[in-house]
Amino acid sequence: MTSQPTLTKAGNGPGEPGEPGPGLQAGLKNRHLSMIAIGGVIGAGLFVGSSSGIATAGPGILLSYALVGALVVFVMRMLGEMSAANPTSGSFSAHADRALGPWAGFSIGWLYWFFWVVVLAVEATAGAKILEGWIPAVPQWGWALIVMVVLTATNLASVGSYGEFEFWFAGIKVVAIAAFIVVGGLAVFGLLPGVDSEQAGLSNLTDHGGFLPNGPGAVLTGVLLVVFSFMGSEIPTLAAGESEDPQRAVTKATNSIIWRIAVFYLGSIFVVVTLLPWDSRSIVDLGSYVAALDSLGIPNAGEVMNFIVLTSVLSCLNSGLYTASRMAFSLGQRGDAPKAFARTTRRGVPQTAILSSVVFGFVAVFFNYKFPDTVFLFLLNSSGAVALLVWLVICFSQLRLRKIIQAEAPEKLVVRMWLYPYLTWLTAAVIVFVLGYMLTDTEHDGRSTVLLTLLVAAVVLVIAVVKQRVVARKS
Repeated sequence: MTSQPTLTKAGNGPGEPGEPGPGLQAGLKNRHLSMIAIGGVIGAGLFVGSSSGIATAGPGILLSYALVGALVVFVMRMLGEMSAANPTSGSFSAHADRALGPWAGFSIGWLYWFFWVVVLAVEATAGAKILEGWIPAVPQWGWALIVMVVLTATNLASVGSYGEFEFWFAGIKVVAIAAFIVVGGLAVFGLLPGVDSEQAGLSNLTDHGGFLPNGPGAVLTGVLLVVFSFMGSEIPTLAAGESEDPQRAVTKATNSIIWRIAVFYLGSIFVVVTLLPWDSRSIVDLGSYVAALDSLGIPNAGEVMNFIVLTSVLSCLNSGLYTASRMAFSLGQRGDAPKAFARTTRRGVPQTAILSSVVFGFVAVFFNYKFPDTVFLFLLNSSGAVALLVWLVICFSQLRLRKIIQAEAPEKLVVRMWLYPYLTWLTAAVIVFVLGYMLTDTEHDGRSTVLLTLLVAAVVLVIAVVKQRVVARKS
């Protein structure tokens, strides 16, 4: 019988949990955390990737988003429970380290870092394409370089500057999507003049082959297409360690995840599939949101959406760099990465961790331009299922840590997972099912994504086990 790990303090340095030591500093204000939490679930993937999901599942894509949304709500509740008890910049990686062992914290921490480094390349390229379209005098690689340099400088300045930039980026996204839902909703119910009442309406949910035109199985395929657009909802728990009141920030972010997903994801997708028939050619040709704006008669709908997508891209880049660097910092603190990663400047910025993440981000950008169909495709696919692995590790960590917290410091359980442990086990089972279903998906690269991610995970896991044994021998 293995002994249970003790509940250790998990701040950013010496002191009480969440209290900044000589390392990271509490530079994020409550308004920063609130907007990071609200905007964190609105990624560029929602605007760009939803059209393929609609084309696959029809109006039934609403069920796909609802299923994944429920999964994220449960996972965030578990993560909120652990992070409210022990706020730390390492979030789920640090929790896995304590609950499951150093091998788990090492593996999931590096996989998560790898995911965001690849995302940096994807988002930098996406943003560069939009900017080149507006100002073609600057080549695409030049725009990618400019965007990366500006956001790197922002992150290097202070955590407060990251928070301020993200506050405004997220604010623009939130306002834009809220306006889209309100205006689109008025059009759906016939309250907006100048909109084709025969095309827009609730009848679009059933008139074109039914609610599930491609059968119930298409809902599961839709899950595979939308699941990765939810990655980022965990960022507030990483950022909480640098906030004024970590426990309050985590609790607030966790409690608000339900309405955020319901409004921004389900609400906006509902507007799209009721404004236009799901099989409308414009959804595929223009993209779901551009097509919806176009149907409302909004002038320059494509450029309006390009601006919103660019804002989402910059937000994702900003947060991706922040998240990757804080995970690297946490790994450095625990001896799972070079010690230099855990060093901070006088302003509490992990400079080496940021610059190292940026360097690998630039390498990935280079691969994206030079070898898009070989090296970069491998990087993209091999990081694709990391979100599901992270969620699975959160489930198993929470199962173990709940018992430890309850035994040693029950007063820290200010956020509790519902129906523990049954709902946790059910969530883990659904995640495993989704991974298994992806192995049967050859049309949308689901199988190659899972296999390559598991291959990279296996390599990282072997390194973790070898490292743990070397450390054990030395001690």
